[in-house]
Amino acid sequence: MNNTRIYWALADCWNVVRRGLTHYQRQPVNILWALGFPILSVLLYGYVFGSAMTVPGGGDYKSFLMPGMFAMTMAFGFINTATLVVNDATKGVIDRFRSMPMASSAVVSGRGVTDLIMACAELTILMLTAFAIGWRPTGGILGGLAAFALLLWLRFALIWVGVWLGLMVPNPEAAGGLFGVAFPLTMISSIFVAPQLMPSWLGFLAAWNPLSSTVAASRELFGTPVGAGDSWIESHATLMAVVWPLILTLIFLPLAVRRFQNLSR
Repeated sequence: MNNTRIYWALADCWNVVRRGLTHYQRQPVNILWALGFPILSVLLYGYVFGSAMTVPGGGDYKSFLMPGMFAMTMAFGFINTATLVVNDATKGVIDRFRSMPMASSAVVSGRGVTDLIMACAELTILMLTAFAIGWRPTGGILGGLAAFALLLWLRFALIWVGVWLGLMVPNPEAAGGLFGVAFPLTMISSIFVAPQLMPSWLGFLAAWNPLSSTVAASRELFGTPVGAGDSWIESHATLMAVVWPLILTLIFLPLAVRRFQNLSR
C-alpha cells in the first residue's frame, strides 16, 4: 500500500512538472525575462562602474561580480515562483487539482521540481553569457560543479519561500511587488561590494545575509576574487552556504505544505 501511494505521488508530481515545462516551452520569453535584469546588471556594474570598483585583496572586479550575479538570479527566482503559484490559485487551477484524485503533495512538489529544472537552465545560460564576456573561473571542474550545486541549493530553499508567498498573496500584482523586498536584500549583501567596504553596521548586516555566504563560497570554489573579511561568518562561508538554505527549507517547506492543505477550509 505504501509503495503504491509513493508511486502515484511521484507520477502525479511528474504530471505537474510536465505541465510547468510545457508552459515554458510555449513561452520561452519568460526565461529571457528572468535573465534580463542580471545581464543588464553585469553590463552596468561590470563595464560602467567596474573601473571605479575595488576588490579587497586585489583582483578583477568583473570576475568578482559574476558569482554574485549567479546568486542574485537564483534569489530573484522566488518572485517567479510566487507569481506562477498565485496565478494558478486565482485562475482556479489549484482548486481543480484539489478536486482530482491525485496526491495532495504533487502540486507543491511539482512546482518545486519544475522551478529547480528551470533554475538549472537559467544558471547555465547565465554562465555561458559570462564566458562570452570574458569571465574565466580558475577553480577547476570539481570546484565549478560544487559552486553550481550551492547556487541550486539556495534556489531550492527559496522555491518554498516563493510557494508559501504565492499561496499567501491575493493576486499576481501583489506577487510582482515582492521585487521591492528582494531588491534591498540583494543590495545589502556581498553580491556587488565586499561587506568590509561598507559602513560597519551595514557591513555586519551584509555579511550575515544568507545570500552573502553562497556568494562568497561560490567565488572561492570558482577560483575568482573573494574579497571576504575575517569575521566568523565570512571565514565559514561554505559551511553557512549549506546551513542557511537548510534553515530556510525547514521553515518554509512545512509552511507551504500547511498553507496548501488549508486552502478553502
